[in-house]
Amino acid sequence: MEGISASLQPYKELVASAASFFTIAQFFSGSIVCRDIYKKKSTKGTSAIPFIGGVVMGIITLKYGFLLSDDTIINVNVVAIVLNTIYSVFYYQYAQNKYEEVLKPLAFGVGLAAFVLGYAAVESNENIEFRFGIILTLLLLGLLGAPLASLPEIVAKKDASSIPFPITFMGAIVTFLWFTYGIILQNNFMIVQNLVGFILCMVQLVLLFWYPGDNSSSEVQSKKKSPKGKKGN
Repeated sequence: MEGISASLQPYKELVASAASFFTIAQFFSGSIVCRDIYKKKSTKGTSAIPFIGGVVMGIITLKYGFLLSDDTIINVNVVAIVLNTIYSVFYYQYAQNKYEEVLKPLAFGVGLAAFVLGYAAVESNENIEFRFGIILTLLLLGLLGAPLASLPEIVAKKDASSIPFPITFMGAIVTFLWFTYGIILQNNFMIVQNLVGFILCMVQLVLLFWYPGDNSSSEVQSKKKSPKGKKGN
């Protein structure tokens, strides 16, 4: 791994810039999900977890960026916090059950972030970077793999439309780039969390390919209805 890291060192700034660019682009992919919610005037079939989780993980990862004194991580997660906060507020406006869909997971997320940041404040300088990295890795993988919690239901119904394609697709690109950046920095936590994250995103993309669900069926139905509309004219 050290040999690969050394060969990639000349591209460190390029990879960092690409990782930052595509990560921020991933955050904007949330606007596509919000656009669909606006069109439906409903959050049905869409979870607020990616947005709320994005805020929580942005706060926690921002702390990790300060621990590493890494400007790339810091800048990216400031943007993550701002955009995902906007998306969460937008989602709240259209949520039918605001408590179950938004407020309950938000309370859990705030409590989790407070606990992790509180731990960071009391942990020794010798152990904080390593142990905080473990916590961050576990939380990030939990967030990336959250859509797979409904895997049995997805397979049974042959419908993976609950998985947000724009966010997942961009997530695959982003995790691959941060995996490469982790190799350059020789940061084992970044390597492991982003490699596993990339695999999780790819699994979800495969599910979306095999079980496109409502999107494809709605297109078929609309095509069937269109000839009838012409006959009536």
